[in-house]
Amino acid sequence: MTTSTDALPESGNRLAEVRTLSDLLPRFMRVVHALKNQTAGADRDRAALVLLFPLVRLGPLRQGALAELVHADPSTVSRHVAALVEQGFVRRVADEADGRASRLVVTDAGLSALETLRGEREGVLDRVTADWSPADLHTFTSLFGRLIDDLSAHLPNLPGCSGGPSTPTSGENP
Repeated sequence: MTTSTDALPESGNRLAEVRTLSDLLPRFMRVVHALKNQTAGADRDRAALVLLFPLVRLGPLRQGALAELVHADPSTVSRHVAALVEQGFVRRVADEADGRASRLVVTDAGLSALETLRGEREGVLDRVTADWSPADLHTFTSLFGRLIDDLSAHLPNLPGCSGGPSTPTSGENP
């Protein structure tokens, strides 16, 4: 009789498993980038839409806080926010704590764009995992969320990087 631990790699293979994971992560990023480019088409402002996820999840944020949260250069976030404002997906409102500053608020049009993007992502993932068992999908989702949480916890002093649920909430950027 075999137990569930019989299928686990020996502890001596931990380095090999970590090395494999290290090799898989860049491949994963390239595939995600390729998928994003394939579905983006002519919409060059599409990269800005990912900023809507944390704004919906966390509520209005200052632009600088948003840049820190998504680990992006402030000038890049500034360009993306300008595109979102121009498209009517985000509006600036005065910060109650400091009238000189503003916070970014997602509009109804932004919520609609976010739902479209979320639907496209879910469609791709649904097709890709169609042959997976519900147990495999659940296990992968849980472990992937755990990996992201643990990677985030090791980032130095960036707000919004550690803590939070392993499983994304409905408004979270996957």
